Amino acid sequence: MKFSLSTSFAKIALFTLLSVFLLTIGGRLVAVGGNITACNAWPLCLPVGAAGWAQISHRISVALSTVLVLALLFQAWRTQRDHRILLPLTTVVVALFFAEAFVGAVQVTRGFPLYLLVLHSITAVALWVALVSLVFVAGFYAKEVVEFPALDIRQRLKDFIILTKPIIVLLLLVTTFAGMVAGAKAWPSLSIAFWTMLGGAMAAGGSGAVNQYIDRDLDKNMQRTASRPLAAGRMTPAEGLSFGLGLCIASFFIMAGFVNLLAAFLLLAGILYYVLLYSVWLKKATVQNIVIGGGAGAIPPLVGWAAATGRIDVPAIILFLIVFMWTPPHFWALAIVRRKDYERAGIPMLPVIRGEAETRRQVLIYTVELVAVTFLLPLLKYTGIVYLVSAAILGAILLYLAWRVYRIEGNKVAWTMYRYSSMYLMFLFLALMVDALV
Repeated sequence: MKFSLSTSFAKIALFTLLSVFLLTIGGRLVAVGGNITACNAWPLCLPVGAAGWAQISHRISVALSTVLVLALLFQAWRTQRDHRILLPLTTVVVALFFAEAFVGAVQVTRGFPLYLLVLHSITAVALWVALVSLVFVAGFYAKEVVEFPALDIRQRLKDFIILTKPIIVLLLLVTTFAGMVAGAKAWPSLSIAFWTMLGGAMAAGGSGAVNQYIDRDLDKNMQRTASRPLAAGRMTPAEGLSFGLGLCIASFFIMAGFVNLLAAFLLLAGILYYVLLYSVWLKKATVQNIVIGGGAGAIPPLVGWAAATGRIDVPAIILFLIVFMWTPPHFWALAIVRRKDYERAGIPMLPVIRGEAETRRQVLIYTVELVAVTFLLPLLKYTGIVYLVSAAILGAILLYLAWRVYRIEGNKVAWTMYRYSSMYLMFLFLALMVDALV
């Protein structure tokens, strides 16, 4: 295979690399020359002396590089839509470029705190590695304009939304917001609430998109998932992966820049947990996939708590345990209904490996443990009467449904358990919020 930078995409990638190289040198000269605080406004300021003009020149070079980066992104999504390395790598480059610019801008407004200086440097290194890799790969694989089928914009937008698994995102955001309210014992500020919810939605949606990329062949064999964009072939695998990676990267920097570093790293931990530990490994490797993998969905309350307080306390860990214990009975109830789907896809879910009877027994056991965990909060005097009464009523209904699943075979009772368990978690966390505010 011959290396060549003759294609339009490869040329733009090379020009972008050179532009960012000059931009980086200019930024380092500004920092070394002691000019880093000579222009404490963003994006422009009234320059004073050589230091101020150096800062302005650096920001103008940022603007020029931005034009090239956007052209690179446009060209990638136009001509490399089906390439599973070039399109995701380009999207990562663009996300890191704007992340570095974003962190630089936040540094100016925050007075250059150390953690942002470190994050800015790490992002710059990551951008450089990604850019050099992109130019190298483009030299081997980039194609000229390819005639792809015409796009249905309406369906396209719908498919991007489907990639994010919006219903799951909504439930995770409820637990995130409840974590904020419970941690602060008050409504969070509009700014913290907005950026935390936006970052959380992007992280959950991006993780969901990457999960669908990983599971695209499995999804084809399951009735419940066969119509997803990647499984049905309405989008290329490269597009799904690129979209997911872009959202995940953006979510981390939004949290780090607008919320706090602890919340950002918890968010990142949730992404890595779900994508690498669960989707790549556990889902196809063990019957305990849902049990261990449940930790990914249990992280959002920690993110919300850390966003509001800047720390993790014992009640936040209990919230984590509640969602962790909720996950197995919720998804095993679904697995009973969709057992044949999972069997066709070769996913070792509990009903497939150990049978429906054992699954129904485990649903009851985990439900009992879940309800017991919910009472730790009032038992340790972290919540009041509103939460206690709500947890008792909601838990009693859930226990009754789990008992029915245990005693009665068939899909109907399992489906009822699955549907109610979603509402159970949402109303439990809503009760937690009300209790924290009264």
